[in-house]
Amino acid sequence: MERIKIKYFTDKIEKLAYIDGKSDWIDLRASETVELSAGEFALIPLGVAMELPKGYEAHIVPRSSTFKNFGIIQTNSCGIIDGSYCGDTDMWKMPVYAIRDTRIEVNDRIAQFRIVENQPKIVFEEAERLEGADRGGFGSTGRQ
Repeated sequence: MERIKIKYFTDKIEKLAYIDGKSDWIDLRASETVELSAGEFALIPLGVAMELPKGYEAHIVPRSSTFKNFGIIQTNSCGIIDGSYCGDTDMWKMPVYAIRDTRIEVNDRIAQFRIVENQPKIVFEEAERLEGADRGGFGSTGRQ
């Protein structure tokens, strides 16, 4: 089991923990209250920084209820925290865009993350033809 050093920037958010039996993703919480008007952008502080093990990165995405509950979308779809983002002041944040006026309170669960091993080194080999079966191109699998 890997050990990860974590720094909390506030004692106002719950400590990180797995939700046993439900998911291997871990919830992240807003570490300060943020008010946004429709059309505004913000970096919502998540109150943690970590030293990830060598060869790993973190993927941060919204929780499934984040848009419904708060009317925000993550502007970069998936946030990647690489292993070099590990300093004492490197607090994780979530870049968001508000679709409607909203208020996010301290300790609201707005994101989730998982730790993923870095992609292995690869070499691209150019080919005139690919051997796999054609699926009809991007977007060809229909609506249902």
